Amino acid sequence: MLTDRNGIRFPPIRGLGPADLEDCAALSVDRGWSPEKAKWSLLLEHAEAFGIDAPDGGLAGAVVLARYGKDLASVGMMLVAARYGRRGLGRALMEHLLDAAAGATVTLFATDLGKPLYEKLGFQTIRRSAAFVGRFRTAPATTDNSKMRSRPAMAADMAAILDIDMTTFGADRGQILTRLPAFAEQLRVLETEAGLAGYAAAWRNTTSTVIGPVVAANAAAARRLISDLAAKVRRPIRLDLDPDRPGLPEWAHAHGLELMSRTAVMAHGDWNPRGNPDWLFAPISVALA
Repeated sequence: MLTDRNGIRFPPIRGLGPADLEDCAALSVDRGWSPEKAKWSLLLEHAEAFGIDAPDGGLAGAVVLARYGKDLASVGMMLVAARYGRRGLGRALMEHLLDAAAGATVTLFATDLGKPLYEKLGFQTIRRSAAFVGRFRTAPATTDNSKMRSRPAMAADMAAILDIDMTTFGADRGQILTRLPAFAEQLRVLETEAGLAGYAAAWRNTTSTVIGPVVAANAAAARRLISDLAAKVRRPIRLDLDPDRPGLPEWAHAHGLELMSRTAVMAHGDWNPRGNPDWLFAPISVALA
């Protein structure tokens, strides 16, 4: 049994699965988030989720661990029901998750509210992230002499997408990426004379369409992928970008996206830059650091 700081007893932390989708969505709503059922479905099926059942029904808290090979993982959807806040449940969930990670380096996107807890658990900030949201304004067409074009991805492109991502990210995200064709509304690749030079996806969230991941050889390639994805979207767009990396944040703002929130990207364990981070322009989601 788990006992909170007020002496209330909870069942032990347990694994969550697809059958817990409605309770997970309700937990999101309880904390003022959107239900995000599509994202929860993806995570409950293809990552490891942990939860605490509430004595009065539903979930008192939940958290998700996504593994990228043996030595890297990410944390997402860390939530405790408002009525059980500040009673130690969040710390219990995170300690359980870190035990499950078994020494792997773990990363996450931290809000100002959650950051103090993560710092107490040994997480350190490695960079910043900013969410840009709004209706994307398409720029007037211009002559393109770059010899690069984006197109919808085909099944035959998946092997190349996985190779590019492995080289760029420095760890195997295949368990999630292979679900992108079914999960995302759009998946595009960037072609050059030398072959594929990036890929990006757009997927529907409750209130916006998230463009991510964006993996590209340079900022111009990233802009091309984002623009071509955004051209087919008729609702607000969200882009999560590094505000300290010049180029895309200013470009996103010029195209109608406003800065909505900031988070800290944090890591627990032996953090060293890996892969080719210059190609990483946007995450899959802030739930998948």
